[in-house]
Amino acid sequence: MRLVLVGPPGSGKGTQAERLVTKHGLRYIGTGNILRDAIKRQTPPGLRAEPYLKQGHLAPDDLVNELVRELFTGAECPNKFVADGYPRTVAQAVWFDKLLAGLGCRLDAVIQFDVSDEEVVRRISGRRLSQTTKRVYHVQDRPPRVLGVCDEDGLPLVHRPDDREDVIRERLRVFHETTDALVAHYRARGLLKVVPAVGSPDEIYDKTMAQLTPRT
Repeated sequence: MRLVLVGPPGSGKGTQAERLVTKHGLRYIGTGNILRDAIKRQTPPGLRAEPYLKQGHLAPDDLVNELVRELFTGAECPNKFVADGYPRTVAQAVWFDKLLAGLGCRLDAVIQFDVSDEEVVRRISGRRLSQTTKRVYHVQDRPPRVLGVCDEDGLPLVHRPDDREDVIRERLRVFHETTDALVAHYRARGLLKVVPAVGSPDEIYDKTMAQLTPRT
C-alpha cells in the first residue's frame, strides 16, 4: 500500500498510522521526522530547514519537496508507505504525484479521518497531563479518580497551553485553510476514502481497512 493520511489534530491520525506501520510493514513518512533527520545529517536541505524548525514555522513547499525527493531517490526509497502530514498543500500534492510517476509508482489511496471541529475541541481541550508520570487523562473520556489529581503520584494535573480552546481553534483554522483544497484535489482524482474518526482505535482501524479492501 502507498497511502496518505489526512485529518485534523485530535482525529487519531497518528494512532492509525502506527497501526498501519505495525500490521502491514509500511514505512512511516512524517515531515517532522524527515526534517529532523536531514538536520541531524546536516544535508544542504537540512541546513536550510533548521531555522524553520527552531522557530516553530512551517518549511516552504520547495524545501519540504526537496527533502521528500532525497528520501524517495535515495538508497532506502520506500516501496510501500503511509505519509502523515505530507502532502500538506495542493502544490505539494501535484509535485508528489509527478515524483512518484517518475519512479514508476502511484498512490493507492488518501484516507481522510473525518471528525467535526467541535469534537476536536472537546477531545483536545479535555486533556490533562501528569508532569511526573507523563500519563494523559481526559476530563470526560479518561478522568482521574480524583478530579484534577494524578492517580499515580497524587500531584495536580496540568492543562497544557496547546490544549486550550483558543489555540485549538486557531490550529483548526490553519488546517482547513490548506487541507480543504487538498481533500478536494484528491477527491477529484478518485483517491479519497473518508473514514468517520469516531469510536475506539480498533473500530476506526477496521473502518479504514474496510475502505482499503476491495469489495467482492
